Amino acid sequence: MNIFICIDDTDNLESRGTGELAENLAAEIQERNWGRCTFVTRHQLLVHPDVPYTSHNSSMCFAADIDAQHLPALTQRAEAFLMEESAPGSDPGLAIAVSDRLFDTSQLITFGQRAKQEVLNKQNAYDLAATLDIHLSEHGGTGQGVIGALAGIGLRISGNDGRIKGWLNIMTNNGVAKVADILNQFDLGGVRTMDGELLEADELVAVGKKPKAVFLEGKPYLMVSPADEATAVSWQTSSRRELKKY
Repeated sequence: MNIFICIDDTDNLESRGTGELAENLAAEIQERNWGRCTFVTRHQLLVHPDVPYTSHNSSMCFAADIDAQHLPALTQRAEAFLMEESAPGSDPGLAIAVSDRLFDTSQLITFGQRAKQEVLNKQNAYDLAATLDIHLSEHGGTGQGVIGALAGIGLRISGNDGRIKGWLNIMTNNGVAKVADILNQFDLGGVRTMDGELLEADELVAVGKKPKAVFLEGKPYLMVSPADEATAVSWQTSSRRELKKY
């Protein structure tokens, strides 16, 4: 059984971030032998005065392949995990969707895209979750995190939104790596320019600090931009500022 788990609004300015909690929850699912989890994606939602958030208003989502018999226990543990680990003053929300039960992903994807552009409310989220048989629950504060949790699953399912949590520790030769070598180190869809072109295996990339991958066409891609004129190669890893569009 393939499922998606998303959490939102679990932190405050002094606490661990929601992304770290998502990674910890995924690790616990695997430690309990309930299934195998994938990487965590960060999904940027609307930043607006009417939307309460800690710093950036982003939700964190990951997929897991589990045995169906473990779903009730996993759901119960995920709820307890948020109760235990969410920071004081946060408004945590949890969403768990079973892929085979999602008869209409378009509604869910649209909800995720709307959450990047509009101010939504909890009732919007609960109504859609009930229609699509998605577990949605709040675990403290105002519970506003249910909006981002549901939206994050929609954005993850779209296959074209979000940055992969963490950064790629790419082995280089004096700061430069060949595309083929990068792909041998990591499970990526490819090395891709910000204009959407895939680099050839023999092309060289200047690797900057803490390069990140983004989620496009259902796969992680390392993004690159034209290199500074001072460098001897044509491409360099895209900066965090450039990746904000994802």
